[in-house]
Amino acid sequence: MCAHMICKGRMQRILVIGNGGAGKSTLAKELGKMFDLPVVHLDRLWWLSGWVNRTADEFDLLLAKELEKPAWVLDGNYHRTFSWRLRRADFCAVLDVDTDVCLRNAKERAEKYAGRSRPDMPDGCIERLDEDFAKWIEGYREAVLPQMLDSLEESGVPYRIFSSADRAKEWFAGACKKV
Repeated sequence: MCAHMICKGRMQRILVIGNGGAGKSTLAKELGKMFDLPVVHLDRLWWLSGWVNRTADEFDLLLAKELEKPAWVLDGNYHRTFSWRLRRADFCAVLDVDTDVCLRNAKERAEKYAGRSRPDMPDGCIERLDEDFAKWIEGYREAVLPQMLDSLEESGVPYRIFSSADRAKEWFAGACKKV
């Protein structure tokens, strides 16, 4: 399935996954505008103010409500629920961005939003790049991405891997121009 399926209204549920700092939230917002689809950031469902996480049961209830909706762009990894999200998805955009670029982007984002929450996060989640998050970013391509790709392959959901959020946006926009 290609992006032209979105333009013709047959693809209404898009997942966006990738490393921290890869541009998932930005791409999700841009796709939402491009295709007039609501955007759901998994981080907004998982985190409460002060970087306190919800319980898995609370998160699952919120996620279930979103997944039942007829249309969305949903960004985030959260591997525990990935197969569940895949059962509802029409397409998955995978951002496989260089680790050094992701680290640089995460650092720049932390500086840009210093002392405040970024728009795709709950209020009270002051932007930061702590050691644990930096280590998670550094290990993503070896520890997380292969599992996500295996789940994608098993699901049969169409997907495409992009080296940047800009390339993904260009691909989606280009496919729609051909329709």
